[in-house]
Parts: sequence; C-alpha cells; structure tokens
Amino acid sequence: MPALISGVVEGSIAEELDIQEGDILLSIDGEKLQDLIDYKFFEKTELMTIEIQKKDGGIEEIELEKDYDEDLGIIFESAVFDRVKPCLNNCIFCFVAQQPKGLRETLYIKDDDYRLSYLQGTYITTTNLTDDDKDRISRLHLGPFYISVHTTNPDLRVKMLRNPNAGRIMENLRWFKENDIPFHAQIVLCPGYNDGDELRRTLEDLKTLDSALLSVAIVPVGVTQFRKNELKTVDKKVAEETIEIASGYDKVCCSDEFFLLAEKEIPPAAYYGSFSQLDDGVGSLRTLMDDFDSFKLPEKINKNLTLCFACSEAAKSAFSYISAKLNKIENLNVIIKPVKSTYWGKNITVAGLITSEDLINTIKDIEADYIIVPAIMLKPFSNLFLDGKSLDFVMKKTNKNIYVCKDNYSICEVVELINGYV
Repeated sequence: MPALISGVVEGSIAEELDIQEGDILLSIDGEKLQDLIDYKFFEKTELMTIEIQKKDGGIEEIELEKDYDEDLGIIFESAVFDRVKPCLNNCIFCFVAQQPKGLRETLYIKDDDYRLSYLQGTYITTTNLTDDDKDRISRLHLGPFYISVHTTNPDLRVKMLRNPNAGRIMENLRWFKENDIPFHAQIVLCPGYNDGDELRRTLEDLKTLDSALLSVAIVPVGVTQFRKNELKTVDKKVAEETIEIASGYDKVCCSDEFFLLAEKEIPPAAYYGSFSQLDDGVGSLRTLMDDFDSFKLPEKINKNLTLCFACSEAAKSAFSYISAKLNKIENLNVIIKPVKSTYWGKNITVAGLITSEDLINTIKDIEADYIIVPAIMLKPFSNLFLDGKSLDFVMKKTNKNIYVCKDNYSICEVVELINGYV
C-alpha cells in the first residue's frame, strides 16, 4: 500500500505544486514513510524535499520552503502506507466472520493495527502488539488508543478471542499505564460469557489502571442471521443487569442499545462524560436529541412540507422525540419510518448496516417531499450502500428525493432545510 494520493486541499501547497489524485508520495527528505504518523512528523519543517511519482510513472523531486507547522494539504487514500497489521484472532463474536459474500471488499478486512487505532479510533486487541510497536508508541508518545478488552480473565479471553496471546491483556494494559499512554476500553458483552460476575471482575481490574484508562464502553454483541455458532443476544434482563453493574464504576458507560433493550430512558448528557466513544453508539441518541433542542424552530412555514425520517430501529425513540416537536410547526408534517433489517435479521438495528434493498422496501410507498437518512448508511466519501448499490440507484427505484444528513449526530441540516420554507 503506497502513499497513494486521493486528493489535495484547495489553495494548499500541494495544489500549487500540481500534485494530483493518483500521484504517490515516495519520500520526504529521503525518508520513506510507513504511515500518516511519519508524514505528520516529517512535514513539520521549514525546508524539505519531497519525491513524487506521477500517475504516468515519472518521478519529480521538489524542494520547497514553508512555515514549520504548515500542512502540505495532501489527502491520502489510506492512513497506512505499508501493510495493515491484520487481526490474528478468531473471536466467537466477530462480525466480519458472519457476513455473506457479495458486499464491499473493505467489509471483509480484519485489521488490528495500533496506528489506525491512534489515527482513526478503530479498536485493537493488543494480541499482535510487538516490542517494536511498543517502542515506537512509547518513543513518539502516541495516544489515546481504543482497545477491545472484552474480559480481563486470561482463560476466558483466550476462549473468546481464540488466540493464546489474548490472555496477556492485563500485562499489556499495565504497560500502557506504566508508559503514560492513555486508552479507551471496549467490552462487547456476550451473554453467558463475559456478563454478570465476569463483567464485575473485568471492571474491577480496569479500575486499577487509574488515569491511563479514559473510558469504558459496554456494547451488546451483534448477531446476524448468517451466524453459524450459537451465541445469545442481550435481552431485557441482561440489559438491566449490565446497566446496574456499570453504574457502580466511574468512567463506565453502556451503549444506547442497552437502555432501549431495558426499556429505560436514554440518560442525560452528564452520564456520558466527554462522549469519547460516540462512534460505538455510546451517547449518540442523547447527542442527537440535545443538538435538536439547541435550535430555535419556526412556528410555521409558508408551504406544506412532508418529511420522513428513514432511521434505524435503534434510533426510533430519538426520532419520535424529534418528530413530535417538529409536528408542532404549522404546515409541516414529519413521519418516522424505521428500516427493518431483513438482510441481516431482526437483531441488527443500527443505521450503518442498512442495505439499499431494505431502504427501498421501507420508503417505496411513503408520500413525502424528502426522505431523510443519516450519512452513516453510506460508505464514507461515496454514495454507496453496504451492498454496493448507489444512492442514485435507490432514488431511481423509489422515485423519492433522499436528503442525506452529512453529520450523523446532528439534526442541524434538517432544521436548515425547514427554515428554507419559512
């Protein structure tokens, strides 16, 4: 994976130098780069020489002068320029392993790369963390990281991850603490494995890591209809027990799905602290509702307008809250239509796994001026759904105007759309 350039920032040094999409950055001051970490380090200089391989194969060597902290404005296709460190586990709950064929190729990649954790917030298990990796992390003082802990019981973790190295989790976490490297922890709760007393044990062990531990997110295991082995889902009883156990510890939050399963109200913002694991569904519904409440709404609009929120089953309660308030605006009609996952099965209720077919089946008979969907339904920087079909394909099949909210956790774009009719 070379340092392939996917674009440049408008008005940047890279644009002035006519660096283009498809070019490759070979080196900075003679140094070949492993990843975006190296790029950020070596570009912090006033005088530099960069080597670029153009799309036609030609090599250009460019000397330039800039401000020390000035960014070159290069956008890369990947944050890693060498080989992504693969996942060496075979977890009993692995979502990649329970996917059918025919989806986007990137969905079958199992990475466990500390660099992606640092740069993009992906989760690592530490089972493939080498001494060289630790040396670089410590030397550059990287962090924070996002670590999939699941359990601190060595035997149980080996059983769940199906990797003999998995039992060294507390040894690795203590290394992070001793080297002042902060991290967030994740626990995928699998009933019958790491819930109940095992969860208490894990939280007690994590508590000993003091300030190195920034937060703990507990999320329910996702089980699709394609899973081959028996794995229980989180039910109301387990959800209630998990919420109760978590309430006895600082820095520990359950994902929104636990509160929905337990039929409890979504907690106030104070429960989530700094919302540090928002992308893991921990506080996303509270953020959505609180963002909405921060906007001033008009009393009426000048034209009849019907909006339909095509949301996930998991977000239904938040959009019910939002639509109830929007429907107080004169001439505005707002409906919600949760998308049922016939593709993955009834246990999958999140927006990021909705396919084009499920969306089409949900909205095809809806009469609305706009169908509102969150950007998380689409592949980042593209208009493709999980099954590879495009947004244009869905609009053509349904003959509907689909409005994509670019910010998944804010309703501001919808409010702006409504204000356009005032």
